[in-house]
Amino acid sequence: MKIKKNDNVLIIAGKDRGKKGKVRKALPDKDKVIVEGFNMIKRHSKTKGKTRQAGIIELEAPIDISNVMIICNKCNKPARVGYRALEDGNRARYCHSCSEIID
Repeated sequence: MKIKKNDNVLIIAGKDRGKKGKVRKALPDKDKVIVEGFNMIKRHSKTKGKTRQAGIIELEAPIDISNVMIICNKCNKPARVGYRALEDGNRARYCHSCSEIID
């Protein structure tokens, strides 16, 4: 999965299309991400003793990884991501348009 936690992304499909946000959580087993403040859904909850109050709760729902694009730090544009081997043998993500390392 080429998008990680704390990456800045642009939502390219869905009801929040065109908006930018930060990835709060990545779910690689489901190929989804949760972006702060977007794809909000409402859930109805019952009380559970004195710990949780009943009512309608707004939550952030996961967005499919194909519906977001990472924003490059250098060129500030949505970019495709690739992997490149570094001199020390590690792999790093890089922007295809400006060839800048993202990590």
